[in-house]
Amino acid sequence: MKQFFFFFIALSFLLVTNAQTGLNIPLKKELDSLKTLDQRYRAALIANMRGKGDSLAKVYGIKKEHLNEHLWKLQGEIDSLNTARVEEIINKHGYPGISLVGNPTNEAAFYILQHSKVIDKYLPVIKEAAEKNELRFQLYAMMLDRSLMFQDKEQIYGTQGSGMSVKNPVTGNWENLSFIWPIHDPLNVNQRRKKAGFTDTVEESAKSMRIDYKIYTLEEILKWREEIMKADNN
Repeated sequence: MKQFFFFFIALSFLLVTNAQTGLNIPLKKELDSLKTLDQRYRAALIANMRGKGDSLAKVYGIKKEHLNEHLWKLQGEIDSLNTARVEEIINKHGYPGISLVGNPTNEAAFYILQHSKVIDKYLPVIKEAAEKNELRFQLYAMMLDRSLMFQDKEQIYGTQGSGMSVKNPVTGNWENLSFIWPIHDPLNVNQRRKKAGFTDTVEESAKSMRIDYKIYTLEEILKWREEIMKADNN
């Protein structure tokens, strides 16, 4: 009888707590699981980039030179399913923000959309969530930057890095170059970042991505891309 009494008290407390917070606990748990899946193979991709490809190739039973392609294929399948589910959630609930699923679960749907092919479709949804304080404004800034980069336009906050092969004018050899995607008004980007809530500078952000920050113009980047396309066609 005592055990039943304590169980009843605990259950009542849980129900009252959920009612007070207004959180959708089942949805919160589901989004936490989706966020874990979103990072499932990305961690391995980063590890491969940092020189751990040999051991990872053995784990997956493939040649090292095929590792990246294999991991992206696996992650791509997950991303597709995650995106479809997040779209269903948004259609039913609107953006699942902090008042619905709490913090940090309110960021789960953002990261899944950020890694999707439907960024432009949901950018207004992310903006509205940020303006209502359901989501950090920095995340909207990141999605805006990515959308602009994918459209071959200058980004605003300098959050997005990219890379390509460029021809060394001295040696004539093709070399891999990682860079921060061109920024509109780059001299004032750190002021914009601070206003948006970022605590680091664009230089510090680039360093965290293992990129040596240098200002490139959009014209330079597009010209290099054109050269690559010409080289591939020859």
